[in-house]
Amino acid sequence: MKQYLVIGCGRFGASVATTMHLLGHEVMAIDKNEEVIQAISDKVTHAAIVDVEDEQALRSIGIGNFDVVVVAMGSYLRASIMVTLIAKEMGVSQVVCKAKDDIQGKVLYKIGADRIIYPERDMGVKVAHNLVSDNILDHIELDPKYSIVEVVTPRCWIGKTLVELDLRAKYEISVLAVKIGKEIDVTPDPNKKLERGTILVILGSTKSISKITLDEE
Repeated sequence: MKQYLVIGCGRFGASVATTMHLLGHEVMAIDKNEEVIQAISDKVTHAAIVDVEDEQALRSIGIGNFDVVVVAMGSYLRASIMVTLIAKEMGVSQVVCKAKDDIQGKVLYKIGADRIIYPERDMGVKVAHNLVSDNILDHIELDPKYSIVEVVTPRCWIGKTLVELDLRAKYEISVLAVKIGKEIDVTPDPNKKLERGTILVILGSTKSISKITLDEE
């Protein structure tokens, strides 16, 4: 079982920490705000008041013992830089940093961050996709060009099979899975007719996915 350290327990950090703990992982959450730590202490494995801008204090908790460190202080670039440097120096294999913009993300990448997360931007992208199409239920951006989306089967696809639709040729998209109710099929039968309300998990370019929305209209 991996051990996670979440540094900074604002809304984003607290959400990450509590969710990972609910998923059954060992999670330590630290923040310099006593009230924040009190609020999260019973929702994670360990919680401690630590001045995240104090290098010695960070070293004393044994950052190197964690498999993944989540640096969730997007508004404090100096502290994020210091924590990332210390974590990589102490041998953490995966450091995930929150960033508020591309410039901050590039800086954190340069000093060793393994992954950058842009919560505000990512949520904005998801909301935008949901607003422009009632059919799109969820959206995961893999990079600026490609995404995975959950989409309710468009009306014009109902009663047709994946073979008949030939989605790869027409839209340059791939169906990764089909969801009917609570059941998910990761190897969908290409000759089975799609039913009303079926949810498709699709991989494709943002441009290709937008064609689905236009066809539905």
